[in-house]
Amino acid sequence: MKRLIDQFRHGWQGIAEPTPLLGVGFGALCLGFSTLARWGLSLIRPDVFFTPYIPAVFFATAVGGLRIGVLTALVGGTLGVSVNFGDASADSARIALLVIFWMACGFTIWGIEHYRSIATQQRQISRRLIEEEEYRKLIVGELQHRLKNQLSVIHAVMHQVLDKEPRVWSSVDHRLRALSATDDLIGRVDGSGCDIRDLLLSELGPYGHVRFNLNGDSLFLPAKLAVSLALIFHELATNAGKYGAFSSARGFLQVSWTLSDDRLNVIWDETEGPVVEQVGEAGFGTKLLKSALTPFDGKTEITYLKTGVHCTMQCRVPQNEK
Repeated sequence: MKRLIDQFRHGWQGIAEPTPLLGVGFGALCLGFSTLARWGLSLIRPDVFFTPYIPAVFFATAVGGLRIGVLTALVGGTLGVSVNFGDASADSARIALLVIFWMACGFTIWGIEHYRSIATQQRQISRRLIEEEEYRKLIVGELQHRLKNQLSVIHAVMHQVLDKEPRVWSSVDHRLRALSATDDLIGRVDGSGCDIRDLLLSELGPYGHVRFNLNGDSLFLPAKLAVSLALIFHELATNAGKYGAFSSARGFLQVSWTLSDDRLNVIWDETEGPVVEQVGEAGFGTKLLKSALTPFDGKTEITYLKTGVHCTMQCRVPQNEK
């Protein structure tokens, strides 16, 4: 029974035609119901000969295909001519109605077959696109896995090379870890980028969610811009943990962002942190902050206020870029 139901469903959906026996049986069933409907109509109008058989042709073609539809149309026309529910006999007028009936059935069968062919083509296209999408996800996953392995190898090699340079290694180590965390975050959204809020949460979360506040609408960042901003946020968060708001018990960080046309404006505002009395010579971190947004027509400005570090970032958000 389940097999018959599956064959019927596949035929109705245009996936595959049912077996000839099932197709003929379904067509006969449709003709039986149509003849019964014709008998009921004959109680009101005995001259309705062919109209009840049009739905039978429609459903038989939709389920059984072209051959079953044509066979149902031929048998339905024959029944309309030969079977009488009244005193009327076959005449030239009924023959003319038979020709019209077969013409209507021809258009009906053609329309259904045309729809079935289009549905079949679309189904094949959808299946191919799904297969290509699965293959693409497999390739992207493999590339992300290899990238992560390469980053781990680079991390291990640099650790070995800089083993006797702890200060240099400490400045490189946390940046490599930040890149790895950003790659993982981007990888979770299929490598296309990530939301700026998720990026900030990944960087600031370890310091405690009560120590900062994020203010801005959801904004999806392309992958390249996300990596650059991740490095900037990591540098600012690291400095806040060592010398700024996160190093003080009452320190607090407010990060807000707005998007106007394609220009992104981010404000990093620290309060209640230690007063910065003297700024040393610009190091690698400061140079990174100044240059990271240059490829995006952007800039970074840092001001050391008595209330804490105040940093503004402006850049262009690339469109249709991964």
